[in-house]
Amino acid sequence: MKTDQELQHDVLEQLEWEPSINATQIGVAAKSGVVTLTGTVPTYVQKERAEHETKLVYGVRGVANEIEVKVSDILQRNDTDIASAALEALRWDTVVPDQHIQVSVSKGWITLDGTLEWQFQRTAAENDVRKLAGVRGVTNSIKLKAPVSSSDVKNKIEAAFRRNAELDARRVDVKAHDGKVVLQGNVRSWAERDQAQKAAWAAPGVVQVDNQLCVTP
Repeated sequence: MKTDQELQHDVLEQLEWEPSINATQIGVAAKSGVVTLTGTVPTYVQKERAEHETKLVYGVRGVANEIEVKVSDILQRNDTDIASAALEALRWDTVVPDQHIQVSVSKGWITLDGTLEWQFQRTAAENDVRKLAGVRGVTNSIKLKAPVSSSDVKNKIEAAFRRNAELDARRVDVKAHDGKVVLQGNVRSWAERDQAQKAAWAAPGVVQVDNQLCVTP
């Protein structure tokens, strides 16, 4: 088990290693495996990237992302411009059925609403807008359509876990009901936890994933 100081050091090195992040703007504190990120960055993408890179560090069991997005003058856009750019980005993405999505923007914060069939479409829509200039954050309120058989969902997820070389399926328990999936058990890293959640979302009929997996390095 790493000490808090060792974990802090490793996270700082990981952030410095990532060229898309200005690590000098980010503060890192660690306590009992939970890392808190503070500071300011000019884009929402950098805030999310900092969290992603932190989760890759061995020994990280949780992340509190308190980084603030302070958009630089050159990237400033009003809400109307951001909304227009978001709609255009969705329209150009062939994966996303943009006619089923509504966009609203308040003080640089984008909210996506609507109903889609698949989680990958929901994720793609969020990825399309999160990189736009002037965006301070994204709330993805897009819902997914009605689920299929719970037993079929459970079986498909468990089969996906067994096929995935990055997951130890024996350590993960899957419960499914009315499209909601609950994952319980232990995984070896935050990356493995995210991989399990991604595999669960890929099953047809899944509308919600409650990831209760504990990271036990």
